[in-house]
Amino acid sequence: MNYPFWDMDIGYGVLMAAVAVIHVFVSHFAIGGGLYLVMQEHLARKAGDQFRLDFLERLSKFFVLTTLVFGALTGVGIWFVISLLNPAATEVLIHHFVWGWAIEWTFFVVEIASAILYYYGWRRMSEKNHLIVGWIYFGAAWMSLFVINGILTFMLTPGDWLQTGSFWDGFFNPSMWSSLVFRTGICVMLAGLYTLLVASTIKSDKHKGKLVRANAIWALVGLGIIWPSFYWFFGSIPESVRQIAVETMPYVADRIDQMFWFAIALLILVVIFGLLLPKRYNLTVSVVVMALGLIWFGQFEWLRESIRKPYAIYDYMLGNAVELTSLADYIDSGMLPALAYRTDDSGADLYRHNCQSCHTIDTYRALGPWFAGTDKQFIAAIARGTEAMLGNMPPYAGTEEESEMIAAHIYSRVNHRHLKDIYDLDGVELGAKVYQIRCGGCHRVGGFNDKIESLVNLSDEEYNDLLDVAGDLGEEMPEFTGDDIERQALIEYFKTLEEGESDGPSGI
Repeated sequence: MNYPFWDMDIGYGVLMAAVAVIHVFVSHFAIGGGLYLVMQEHLARKAGDQFRLDFLERLSKFFVLTTLVFGALTGVGIWFVISLLNPAATEVLIHHFVWGWAIEWTFFVVEIASAILYYYGWRRMSEKNHLIVGWIYFGAAWMSLFVINGILTFMLTPGDWLQTGSFWDGFFNPSMWSSLVFRTGICVMLAGLYTLLVASTIKSDKHKGKLVRANAIWALVGLGIIWPSFYWFFGSIPESVRQIAVETMPYVADRIDQMFWFAIALLILVVIFGLLLPKRYNLTVSVVVMALGLIWFGQFEWLRESIRKPYAIYDYMLGNAVELTSLADYIDSGMLPALAYRTDDSGADLYRHNCQSCHTIDTYRALGPWFAGTDKQFIAAIARGTEAMLGNMPPYAGTEEESEMIAAHIYSRVNHRHLKDIYDLDGVELGAKVYQIRCGGCHRVGGFNDKIESLVNLSDEEYNDLLDVAGDLGEEMPEFTGDDIERQALIEYFKTLEEGESDGPSGI
């Protein structure tokens, strides 16, 4: 809590994804493209293929502009964004891996210098020296990936570092090697996709087919590496972490399925237009393939970040920058005394540090719709019980009084009309909405923490008694604070439930 808070209207996750996914989509091409250029140049010179050499020279200009200019700018953007979104976690990464970053930055300087020399050396250097520069570029680029991959995977699987604090235990963590192979496969695949994009603009039918087919093979080889190595990577994540993610965030399994189908779509398009009909691989097809690749990559990065929830560094620091070693102190003495930077609105300060790293009121993972029509007592109880909720949320870090301050801040910014007026619902439909808002964050019918067996076939009196003692049924359970209209509608909804039923997604 030693840093000021960056207050913004859009969600942190949206901003991070907008910068990071685009960057990694380019930076992985910077590695795979370097390997492609030097290997293809070697083969072209050996075969005396001047058309392919001309294509590679043209490609290298696109390569330099894309990777060194756009890639470098977005890379700086990531540092800028993470240092504002979570300066505490950034501090841990910098301090613990300071020599790792120094080594990576050295490789990056070599990478930039050799890429520029490679581009300008096509007609100014001997064939041998030009190839040497190309291999130097690829080696530096891949070693940059090697170092960054170790630090990225540390955030998800710190392994023995939690006990030893050793640089090497943190770097060579349980998912480091599987992720390295997986990302290397991505580099190879993207080299194929990007070079297909450039090849799609070639007008000559005489050479285009052969070139497109060769580039398609790169994409397919990359896909071949990706497929098994992803499951190796996923399996290297501790089973307890995977199990919690799947149970508390049902969409994790959906993302894996979507990754599979996007990969299948890529495979089909590359085989049809890259291998079977290479002369028809035009710019339109290439843009579609690139879009599929970007969406697929975005799905993976989203999945990787989601599995780590609720941590920024697993089992060490929560996503809201609360270190686990400080959690008990916050619960006992409160968070406010620990905030180095405060405004004159304590409720807003507590909301920012407890909630805003993942939620906004009206936009990204909006809290407004979930608390509209409720009351401050309910909101405060939910704030204190976040650890039990669907979505793998962090435990509450603060006192009961501070939860009431957070509740007052949120309540002042949501719709205060009755639920039946907000959603124009009555009867069972209103009851379903009441359940979704007041119960569904912790109990999903037919899913997470399902309590349907205790709700089916009770009498009205038993339902009323259950609602009367709801706050006593568990430490994180809120009292039922709805009015008589909500209570009766909820009871009517309970009467419609049957064992084995699923009401679809719910929760905050």
